Order: sequence, then C-alpha cells, then structure tokens
Amino acid sequence: MNLETLQKMDGLGLQKTIISQIRDLINYKNLEPGDKLPSERMLSEKFEVTRSSVREAIQKLEFYGLLKSIPQSGTFVANIGVIAMNGMIEDILRLEDPDFKSLVETRILLELKTVRLAALRRTEKDLQKMKEALDAYTKKVNEGKDAVQEDLLFHLAIAKASGNSTMNTFMLIITPGIITNFEKYHICDKDLATKGIDEHQAIFDVIRQKNPQLAKKKMKDHFSVLYQYCYQS
Repeated sequence: MNLETLQKMDGLGLQKTIISQIRDLINYKNLEPGDKLPSERMLSEKFEVTRSSVREAIQKLEFYGLLKSIPQSGTFVANIGVIAMNGMIEDILRLEDPDFKSLVETRILLELKTVRLAALRRTEKDLQKMKEALDAYTKKVNEGKDAVQEDLLFHLAIAKASGNSTMNTFMLIITPGIITNFEKYHICDKDLATKGIDEHQAIFDVIRQKNPQLAKKKMKDHFSVLYQYCYQS
C-alpha cells in the first residue's frame, strides 16, 4: 500500500468535516434552492482548509444532487428542501465509512453486472486498458510483490468497459476502501494471487470474445474466496 492511498483515506475524514460545515453554513444562512454559496476561496479561508479540499467536498455533494456548480457563476443550492437536504447529508456521511464486508459484497454485486456489460460493449481501447492492467498484475505477482492495486485496476478497466458511468463511479468510490483494508483482513494470500493471473486471463479472454454469460461465470469463479468471506463467515 503506498503513501498516496493512505493520504487519500486520511482525507476522507477531512472531507466529511467540510461537508458537515457546508451543511451548517446552509442552515445558518437559511439558504434556499437557487441561492449561491460563498466562493471556494472564501470557504477554504472560513474552514481553514485548502481550496482543493473544499472543491472535493463540493463535488461529492454535486454527485448526490445537493449542489450545482455553474462555470463562471459559482456553486448553488440544488432544488431540494432544507429538511430533505439535511437528511441526505446525514446519510452521505454515514455511507462514507462502511464496514469492509459491505464493501466487498457491494463489489461482488457490481462486478457481476459490469463484466457482463463489458462483454457486450467493450471496445478495442477497453481491451488494451484491461491488457495493460493484466500485464502489470502478472509482473508484480511473479516478482513476489503486492499486486492489490494492479488487481483492482484490472477490475476498474472492466467497469469502464461496461459503458455504464454510474456503475463505474460506484466502483471508483469503493475501491480506495478495499485497497486500504485488503492487507488488514488478509483476504488473499500469495497462492491466490498467483491463481488470480489465470483467472484474470480467463475473464479477459471471454470479454474479448463478447460472451456475457461466460464472462459472468468466470467472474463468479474468480470471487469464490470473497463469496466465502461474505456469506459463510
């Protein structure tokens, strides 16, 4: 696990704090749908954080439809009531810290869908990205190095190939948590990592062949250990 990943996870706590502060600001100023928020610079000074941290928090609230940024104009409260907004933000803050088993289970459910869609929709460029990730994973495993990130990059390439931007976004959201906790929970050992090379190759081959049913089966086989962790532990 590299320093960048650890810093990203540490940043989630800061992001939650900024989101809470934005919520409190909206409530304190009685901002209504269509009202403009202070600029990123003003918010960063008020909250004593960097502008990039404020921007990331705003982007997260935009993703959930609570804020709307307009180029050259600023950021505005979306068309939603204050009570509903407060409730949704509380839900968002709770969702930011799921338990590891929930992350893994969500990943399984998502990837059984994305791999099937990838087999139907993949392009030559998608195949190239998958192959690059597969080769990087194979190299790391054969060198006896940690290949967790390369493993997940391969799966993210499949999500991208699905052509479903929402599923792809969900995968991007849960991936950092999986990377951070993988070693902690010791889900996979070295033998499974080596076995993963053949399993990744099999998944890649059936996606290339555009066989959605077999792609789903190969992905399910690949997740056999994770199935045991989620449903038999």
